[in-house]
Amino acid sequence: MHRPDIVIVTPALADANNGNWQTAHRWCRMLAGAYRVRLASKWEAGEEAVMIALHARRSAASVAQWRSQRRSAPLVVVLTGTDLYRDVAGDASAQASLQAADRLIVLNQLGAAALPASLQPKARVVLQSCAARQTLPRTPQHLRALMVGHLRPEKSPQTYFDAARLLAGRPDIRLDHIGAALDPALGEQAMALMAEYPRYRWLGGLVHGVTRRRIQAAHVLVHPSRMEGGAHVVMEAVRSGTPVLASRIDGNVGLLGTRYDGYFPLGDAAVLATQLQRLRDEPTMLAHLQRQCDERGPLFDPTRESATLHALIGEMLETQTPLTTRDTP
Repeated sequence: MHRPDIVIVTPALADANNGNWQTAHRWCRMLAGAYRVRLASKWEAGEEAVMIALHARRSAASVAQWRSQRRSAPLVVVLTGTDLYRDVAGDASAQASLQAADRLIVLNQLGAAALPASLQPKARVVLQSCAARQTLPRTPQHLRALMVGHLRPEKSPQTYFDAARLLAGRPDIRLDHIGAALDPALGEQAMALMAEYPRYRWLGGLVHGVTRRRIQAAHVLVHPSRMEGGAHVVMEAVRSGTPVLASRIDGNVGLLGTRYDGYFPLGDAAVLATQLQRLRDEPTMLAHLQRQCDERGPLFDPTRESATLHALIGEMLETQTPLTTRDTP
């Protein structure tokens, strides 16, 4: 049986240990039964039937090359956080990728709203997924919060730092932080904070399996990010029975839903600190957020993600007709 070839272009390969790599690797596995799939950091030539390119700006050269050499072959551009919520507004190469694409994948339910109205008909929502984990018993002696995010401005670690300072008088609230210091200045702040407030622990970058176990064991995941396409750590927490406190941005609301009660205003460390105290002092609130997360859990089931992805690729191969006009030579 003939299996069409697919290339997934991702600017981040395995050594990056980030969301783009996890998405590309997972999709490769999901599609492998029906297609011959290869991963590449860039595309220069080939006869694949479909290209899936992650990140409009960072994969722009591959997108342009594909459209030049494979003029009528289907092209999917996946919009992650920084390109959807920053680059598409002002970066010419990202905008060119959007025009070249036959389909635009967004990774949260509000993602299409960030696109120009003329491009929204191209958009398809693919919610990412992960395996479910058993909910673990947690100690009643303290509340352990966990932030998982590299130390860079987009993840807003400063909000977490400031909340830790505000909670200095609460020995029963502990804050762990996993993530590499991609911004050295933020790494220095984390080190200084850890020395001053021992209940804040910066654990550095950890491998995915260890990180997932720490998410599973935490009382609450804190996700203060400034921009997200659809954060893996949020869905991993939901699928582990770990409630989430998240900044109220579209990338988070598009995963957790408009009625979720665990949001705080972007950058507002005081509200975050108050919420953490409430979770510690009112156990019923923690249980309430966990129930709300449990209700969202089926959205992030791998079977659902795989079916959505296969349906999209099947549609494109069957029709090979762009949904809207694209600018090609």
